[in-house]
Amino acid sequence: VQLVESGGGLVQPGGSPRLSCAASGSIFSIRDMDWYRQAPGKKRELVAQTISGGSANYADSVKGRFTISRDNAKNTMYLHMNSLKPEDTAVYYCNAAVRPSSTNDRFYSYWGQGTQVTVSS
Repeated sequence: VQLVESGGGLVQPGGSPRLSCAASGSIFSIRDMDWYRQAPGKKRELVAQTISGGSANYADSVKGRFTISRDNAKNTMYLHMNSLKPEDTAVYYCNAAVRPSSTNDRFYSYWGQGTQVTVSS
């Protein structure tokens, strides 16, 4: 299973980029899909999460500005980011709980390689 993030880059304060995370490989089903971020010198933190039922949770620091969504048919997750601030600068990672096959009911955690988002004028 591979997770590939895209959509990062240099963004001006107040900008509204969209990050994508595409999952591929041996996938029977995906349960949770989450976005994390890690700023220089800081611990990786949970930004937003969504479970297969459609509910979503957000870190207080992004609530009202970021929106997480999923396209289950494409095994793809998005992070719509609005009103970006310099403190949103970080490497953004996606994480997914994946069940690789129908013969094994266990879910396994996979990470993407990360995409850099830099908020600066």
